[in-house]
Amino acid sequence: MARVIQWATGGLGQAAIGAVLDHPDLELVGAWVHSPAKVGVDLGELIGREPVGVRASGDVEALLALDADCVLYSPLMADTRVVRAILASGKNVVTPLGWFYPRRAERERYDEICRAAGVTLHGTGIHPGGITERLPLVISALSGSVTSVRAEEFSDIRTYAAPEVVRDWMLFGATPEQAAGSPMVKMLEGGYSQSVWMVADELGFDLDPDLRVTHDVAVATAPIDSPIGPIAPGHVAAQRYRWQGTVDGEPVVTAAVNWFMGEEHLDPAWAFGPLGQRYEIEITGDPGSMTTFTGMHGHGLAAAADRNPGLVATAMHCVNAIPYVVAAPPGVRTYLDLPPVAGRAAAPLHRARRSRTGTAPVADDTKGLT
Repeated sequence: MARVIQWATGGLGQAAIGAVLDHPDLELVGAWVHSPAKVGVDLGELIGREPVGVRASGDVEALLALDADCVLYSPLMADTRVVRAILASGKNVVTPLGWFYPRRAERERYDEICRAAGVTLHGTGIHPGGITERLPLVISALSGSVTSVRAEEFSDIRTYAAPEVVRDWMLFGATPEQAAGSPMVKMLEGGYSQSVWMVADELGFDLDPDLRVTHDVAVATAPIDSPIGPIAPGHVAAQRYRWQGTVDGEPVVTAAVNWFMGEEHLDPAWAFGPLGQRYEIEITGDPGSMTTFTGMHGHGLAAAADRNPGLVATAMHCVNAIPYVVAAPPGVRTYLDLPPVAGRAAAPLHRARRSRTGTAPVADDTKGLT
């Protein structure tokens, strides 16, 4: 049973707390919170459940001193000093904020920290993460002579329950000139560029030295209602980002996002298309394939704002990785270094395996069905 500390309790962190509580192989032992109003709050009550007897804390040193196996680190932005301190305290770290596939110098630096403390650092998530790295590589195994890989997100950003991020960081509602200087380009590049390099390196593409990065915007042509207030005509209401690895200038690996405030009153007239909100993975090869993932976007803005499926999926990918990370050798461990990560059956169904020839449950230590 791995003992887990949740670091930050925003939308993703709260989803992670519930996932840890429901996971049969994990035990929640603490949580760091930024807001003084949350300090001392029972973590079960914090997420709308019955009390669990574990309370939130803002005391970093006390949390680092806890007997815990892993920290799920998910504040809005990573503080590398804190990450290093967590690792040095002897705790593994799983995070959606980077370290998916760090370049050599950074990986060697964190490998040294991890090995000195006997712990593992693993970056994961959904996009960047599973949709941009693990799944393209898995699906590519169905093809030969691969010439391009594309992983792309299409999301209605009105469902993202963080208005301050949408307004102040993503710069929706700003002018196109202001959005051109958005800090999001640099923030996102750290994750998506690693996705591109991981896929390219594993498939054997000989990429040009620098990735191609593009950021395009669409503006409102009429007032658009949004969680950050009305977006005025001429202001940013949709954005597209592309990170592309190229060979001789031609794109071969692409990670992309499309974030819209709905589909109406946009110039250019961008739209999700008939498939709606989704994630896509396209492999061009012999044969090629197109895989579409749905169900990780909310059906209705109010429901999505209350429990955004994309944030939940990100949290689940982190939580489900924890037992594998705890068992891994010390160092930075990417998807390429870990066995396939799986979810767990719902509590009423867990370990209720039955034989093929009868109704008696199979013993917990049975390795297969008889």
